[in-house]
Amino acid sequence: MPIVSAHVAHALAAHSDVVFGVMGNGNAYLLDAVERDTAMAFVAVRHEAGGVVAADVHHRASGRLAVATATYGAGFTNTLTPLAEAVQARVPLVLVVGDEPTTGARPWDVDQVALAAAVGARTWVVGVGDPAGATIDAIEHALAHRTAVVVAIPYDVATADAGSLPELRALALPSPVPPAASDVAAIVDALAGAERPVILSGRGAWLAGAGAGIDAIADAVGALTTSSALGRGLVARDEHDLGVAGGFGADAAMALVHDADVALVVGASLNQFTMRFGELFAEDARVLQVDVAESATNGRVDVYARGDAALTAQAIVDELAARGATPSGWRESVDARAARGRERGDGAASDGRLDPRSAAARIGELLPTDRVVVTDGGHFLGWSNMHWPVASPDRHHMVGTAYQSIGLGFPSVPGAAVAHPDATIVLATGDGGGLMALADLESAVRVAGGRGVATVWNDAAYAAETTLYGGKGLAQPPMLIPEVDFAGLATAVGAEGVVVRTMADLERLGSWAAEDPATRRFLLLDLRISREVVAPYQEEIMRVNQSPTRAEIAPEPVPA
Repeated sequence: MPIVSAHVAHALAAHSDVVFGVMGNGNAYLLDAVERDTAMAFVAVRHEAGGVVAADVHHRASGRLAVATATYGAGFTNTLTPLAEAVQARVPLVLVVGDEPTTGARPWDVDQVALAAAVGARTWVVGVGDPAGATIDAIEHALAHRTAVVVAIPYDVATADAGSLPELRALALPSPVPPAASDVAAIVDALAGAERPVILSGRGAWLAGAGAGIDAIADAVGALTTSSALGRGLVARDEHDLGVAGGFGADAAMALVHDADVALVVGASLNQFTMRFGELFAEDARVLQVDVAESATNGRVDVYARGDAALTAQAIVDELAARGATPSGWRESVDARAARGRERGDGAASDGRLDPRSAAARIGELLPTDRVVVTDGGHFLGWSNMHWPVASPDRHHMVGTAYQSIGLGFPSVPGAAVAHPDATIVLATGDGGGLMALADLESAVRVAGGRGVATVWNDAAYAAETTLYGGKGLAQPPMLIPEVDFAGLATAVGAEGVVVRTMADLERLGSWAAEDPATRRFLLLDLRISREVVAPYQEEIMRVNQSPTRAEIAPEPVPA
């Protein structure tokens, strides 16, 4: 008869086609059932943290339920940082782990339920009575609340007879929330009278499928558009788009956003980084927000409409049409493309090392168009976000920023590669985060193969810290890293590693892109950049931290 582990695998397979992780004593029977009894694929990574990261990114890139697995004890505790990231980033993820036996804890067991709860993840401990049903309950919770959950299989229960595999119940998921008519009317009142309207969209708008509605609103009122870092690529009208808002935005583009008299925000949380620490909008601008939160997510909001972004956008479009609203004409009077232009630098910084702005701009030109960009956390985020356009929000994933973490870059690549099997997967990571995640450099190379490119922004330092804390006069030796040969490390696990010291060295990316992905190798560019060039968003953080009236904030951004 099927065992408990087979029942859990049966329930998972009804809602996912892939599981990422590392095999150990606590999940060996689960993975045996996955391999033998389901159509799910198992993608192995080399560190338990990497399994959760890969599953997380797979969801962000595909929209499907994220599933990861690890063993008990040390295997489980290794997953806590990416588990916290998934909770903070609102990723529906199921982590299946082994757990202590029902007879009591062994010397190497820990209170996994308490540890999971401490980072915001609820745990379902399965038993011999309906383990598939308990797993379905966990899946339903993860999807309904957009959060990470844990399914724990006690060690002595994993192989227990659980009877025939059951017919699984359908998931009871909430329906999209329609907006209140009064809220829609209040938003339309403001938009219809706007002279300089702007629309800011975020990842929530993408998840709801609100892109077409936002385009229609922009056309109806003549609005310029902008987006949060995770909403890039949502709108269709590129000629009127100002690019990313906040610290990653171009100065001229952000000046236009600040000129707006009415700002409609759809599916973006308006966190401190998107808001440029309160300076994104003018003091007298009217700020309207559409979101599914119980109330406005920022005190700057004047009118709040709670509702599904797509339903609310369509209701706004219909009301604008009913009122005969006409475009303001503002967006035709400005050159949005010119406003979002970036500073490219001169190739080399004053210390002779590579200028990261120049490198980022040229890499953006050489990368294949069909690409998915994944990023670790760190100072370098400014360069990839400012210089690498993406086609849509499901092709750009900033992992670790929700929980202010670094070291999740390399294991992001397998998740994106499985989700987009034909696209080029492009990673941006720093030398500090890259070293932290080094075990899964092998996973990235193995899974992505010739479709993978990793850029390591190697400045021999934790650059976010040297700019912020070094600038305050703190001792710098703890912030420094001996310059590491990432090209050599990549070669050791089967990739092609290239040390990039000059702009000419980057041309290998262009020739690589022209080769057949089936025969070329994974490419790692070891970018020997200068840390004398500070990303604009970091300069913004430094200014805020130098203010005596502001509480200190962390150096990595948390976009919405």
